[in-house]
Amino acid sequence: MSRILIVGAGQSGLQLALGLQRAGHEVTVMSARTSEEIRGGRVMSTQCMFGQALDTERRIGADLWAESGHRIDGLGVSVAGPESQRVIDWLGRLDQYAQSIDQRVKMAAWLELFEAEGGAVVINAATVSDLDQLAPLYDLTLVAAGKGEITALFDRDPARSPYDTPQRALALAYVHGMTRRPEHPDTDAVRFNIVPGVAELINIPSYTVSGNCDILFWEAIPGGPLDVFDQYAGDPKAVLGAILDALRTYLPWEYERCANVELTDAGATLVGRYAPQVRHAVAELPSGGHVLGMADVTVANDPITGQGSNNAARCADTYLQAILEHGDRPFDREFMQNTADAYWNRVAVCTAWTNAMLAPPPPHVLEILGAAGQFQPIADRFANGFSNPEDYTTWLLDPQLAADYIAQVAAQR
Repeated sequence: MSRILIVGAGQSGLQLALGLQRAGHEVTVMSARTSEEIRGGRVMSTQCMFGQALDTERRIGADLWAESGHRIDGLGVSVAGPESQRVIDWLGRLDQYAQSIDQRVKMAAWLELFEAEGGAVVINAATVSDLDQLAPLYDLTLVAAGKGEITALFDRDPARSPYDTPQRALALAYVHGMTRRPEHPDTDAVRFNIVPGVAELINIPSYTVSGNCDILFWEAIPGGPLDVFDQYAGDPKAVLGAILDALRTYLPWEYERCANVELTDAGATLVGRYAPQVRHAVAELPSGGHVLGMADVTVANDPITGQGSNNAARCADTYLQAILEHGDRPFDREFMQNTADAYWNRVAVCTAWTNAMLAPPPPHVLEILGAAGQFQPIADRFANGFSNPEDYTTWLLDPQLAADYIAQVAAQR
């Protein structure tokens, strides 16, 4: 069996580490923080894992929250009109439940599980120099740390990266006390609220260090009226206040649910922005060796479609299968590139869909959103595309296919 080094203790790195460990490989994980530091730190992101991504965790026995009772069964869309009224509002039903487990909870637990089962954990924020020295000691080195100096090893792929500046200003808060939507009081659902030309507000029922909660997540268009959050970045209460002020102004139906909200903990807010981009997945070290990037290191989409953690799971699943099928042959540059290509083929549609959502929606997408409010099968199919984005290529991303599908559903009514 092979000796493998994984740098980074996030969704993709730890999922792959657990899968390889349970297949008999000797795996070392390098993490910048201990499990205690992860659990006690600031939130790292939003996340909602949909059915197919959760299946990749189940296959390696890493679905530790299957019996937690935290399940998301729907996904809904609302669109605000010029008077802050709902002009579109519907809920799609998910075929498989989704889950949002705070990455502080999940990654701390996975890191402890990996170590308890005999995995080697090294606490070190790896540099390029570290990798240059360590990589020759392993049969394969993977980089799953999406931040820090080592990401500079991976060059931007301009052919796959249409944006070179941030397309949204991001602000989020994890809160207790948010009430359920009165339209579906018995269904936990992700809610996408679109304020055309201004921002999107995504509400995600979640589970955090202090129990069940909700995530309030604004994606504001840079330079627009809601591009105001950066000034509050160092003050969690001020971040929450700005988020609620924006709800009061643009989405009063969501603000009504927030009368008694409070932050879940001192690290429950995050403010920032980054340019979505795709990078070349194979990088050369100064000494001439090669390392293979994973997940956000190579495909960093905007979180507007909620695919980041799902793509990370897809990446871990793709790489695990490739490594197991490769056997005892050397993990050379050709293997790395072929594996990266297999991952890209799996998530290219996610990048196309996400980038399309960052632009003003074309007429056929507006027609789909409107039709979903009239026809439940359209709402359900849209919702389940978050688990299986490949389905969008057969209708959502093509104007004629979309029109044909709407007409077909309408004729069956």
